[in-house]
Amino acid sequence: MKFFVDTADTEEIRELSDTGLLDGVTTNPSLVAKSGRDFFEVIKEICSLTEGPVSAEVAATDYETMLEEGKRLAGLAENVAVKVPLTMAGLKTCSQLSKAGTQVNVTLCFSAAQAILAAKAGAAFISPFVGRLDDIGQTGMDLIGDIVQIYENYPSMETEVLVASIRNPTHIVDAALMGADVCTIPPSVLKQLVSHPLTDKGLSAFLADWEKTGQKILD
Repeated sequence: MKFFVDTADTEEIRELSDTGLLDGVTTNPSLVAKSGRDFFEVIKEICSLTEGPVSAEVAATDYETMLEEGKRLAGLAENVAVKVPLTMAGLKTCSQLSKAGTQVNVTLCFSAAQAILAAKAGAAFISPFVGRLDDIGQTGMDLIGDIVQIYENYPSMETEVLVASIRNPTHIVDAALMGADVCTIPPSVLKQLVSHPLTDKGLSAFLADWEKTGQKILD
């Protein structure tokens, strides 16, 4: 499974990139707005921090403007994946950009039917939002299982399932068990993955025993 980080905070991205755990980045207008920086500068800097795909989202809702915005975003760096909403205009834009060789991330997916359309339009990634489905009383992970199964039924569908709106480590483990291709994870949740009370307890015991020996590994 690939790990993308869902943020526009370049310091967070740089820190996570150094761990070797980062395969890409997703952003959205809300995340970039929080940075308080110029949109294009932020995307360019993020693209320089990772070799993996960096999702940069269009702001338009009509096809013609969306396509032009997508072309401009794609020109910022070779690893930009243009992010479009799952609307008819978004799917049309996805089709045109994909044919031109640009990776497209179709976002705001909330049904398996929508995921089928995105794959037909040539999306590189489909982004189902599991947390937002959980928020309205549905089980978001059920959607991931459905999409993974559908895509497996049709090998010609090369769209990767990118699990989005992740709220906790359980979402990530469940996605991995279902065979999802990617999780895009808030930095805070990604850091939670490493934590376990028994790890902390065991490390404390090891260090205490080592201290008793009076030895050092480095002088």
